[in-house]
Amino acid sequence: MGLNCGIVGLPNVGKSTIFNALTSAKAASANYPFCTIDPNVGVVAVPDSRLDKIAEIIATEKIVPTTVEFVDIAGLVKGASQGEGLGNQFLGHIKNVNAILHVVRCFDKSDIIHVEGGIHPIRDIEIINTELILADMDTVEKRLARNEKLVKTGDKNIIAAIGVLKKVRDGLNSGKPVRLLSLTDEERKFIDDLHLMTAKPVLYVINVFDLEKDKQYAETVTNHAKQENSRCVVISGDIESEIAQMEPSERKNYYKEMGIEESGLEKLIRETYSLLGLITYFTAGPKEVKAWTIKEGTKAPQAAGVIHSDFERGFICAETYNYNDLITVGSEHKVKEKGLLRLEGKEYVVKDGDIMHFRFNV
Repeated sequence: MGLNCGIVGLPNVGKSTIFNALTSAKAASANYPFCTIDPNVGVVAVPDSRLDKIAEIIATEKIVPTTVEFVDIAGLVKGASQGEGLGNQFLGHIKNVNAILHVVRCFDKSDIIHVEGGIHPIRDIEIINTELILADMDTVEKRLARNEKLVKTGDKNIIAAIGVLKKVRDGLNSGKPVRLLSLTDEERKFIDDLHLMTAKPVLYVINVFDLEKDKQYAETVTNHAKQENSRCVVISGDIESEIAQMEPSERKNYYKEMGIEESGLEKLIRETYSLLGLITYFTAGPKEVKAWTIKEGTKAPQAAGVIHSDFERGFICAETYNYNDLITVGSEHKVKEKGLLRLEGKEYVVKDGDIMHFRFNV
């Protein structure tokens, strides 16, 4: 299981610069809107220092990190929900992602035009939100109209769905994204198949050029994110793009000189990974040390199924110990010796950092 994030924003906010840095691409973003209809897709490894530390203790041939998929969706503009700027195609791409990275321009550079004529982060956020709300409203209205034609059948699910759809429609009409509506898990089941864009979790990516100079813009977006209980990360797309092109040794020296423990991109990747409540467990052996992505709260058989469906179907138990225990005692042998290795059954809820070996029937 992976995380699929769509990178959205107005044209010329630095989306493609950040995308290129994430994927270590060398191409520069074009200084005009609508350079592509089909989104660029990049698969990026999730930084996790635990992998290397496990491999130092358990000799292995290779290390395999888990990944995040980023989709660079062409810039949206006011009127996108009505087809402005080929907006309908772009909005369609957003429906297919699990989470949204909303890049907000918080820098002022005269050589990079702003489609709205000036720097105003909250206005830019509201333009994107409005277009997503309008598109979602259209989707909800169409489903509501269809269900109201079927209400005479007396189907209880249809009747219940109508109530939820009206609640969602009213919320959207008042300018509220679906993610901010008070919906129960049961109510959300009636709209899951609509893939509403404003229901998706959002991470605001605050793109600055000079952290000190652009501080006021950045703080405005940070406060906005707090008000709607969303996450945000501050990043300089230009600087990160330059760092991404460095050789690993050069990059390491740069971090040391600057006193940086991790890059803005690494923070961004980890934030996107945790945005949907995902955690990592590991498998470790002579062939490979590998990270696996699961939803928090996943039980052992379903975690095994991420590796192969046969593991889940034939699950017997899982030999389990935690990364922290391995690091503390220094070897797998000592983990067993100290009684830190456990046999866990079908009801065991996998924890972040668990190192697991599954027993199963073929």
